Amino acid sequence: QVQLVESGGGLVQPGGSLRLSCAASGSIFSINDMRWYRQAPGKERESVATISSSGSTNYVDSVKGRFTISRDNAKNTVYLQMNSLKFEETAVYYCNADINVRYGSSRISAGCYWGPGAQVTVSS
Repeated sequence: QVQLVESGGGLVQPGGSLRLSCAASGSIFSINDMRWYRQAPGKERESVATISSSGSTNYVDSVKGRFTISRDNAKNTVYLQMNSLKFEETAVYYCNADINVRYGSSRISAGCYWGPGAQVTVSS
């Protein structure tokens, strides 16, 4: 019923920038928090940034001042602008969102959805 699809990943040099996008589609009634996570090789998945439906944001300490999360509610899309990227930020970046899904004309069900991930490689 609902899909999240990331785009914008790729190869970037240390100190460079990338912008990730994640679009939600399907029978969406509303979207609450939207988040970006990342998982580096051999490491656990970690939360990077969160944005509420009203635009309040939170970041993991390691990216504060370099990453910016934003969203376009009309497009059901969340973005992650990443600047001054570091070698150790090579990872698969995942989009995650709390979505209220419409089923038929009267039923709405809340769920947490993930995108398939986008590879970001920081290398010279």
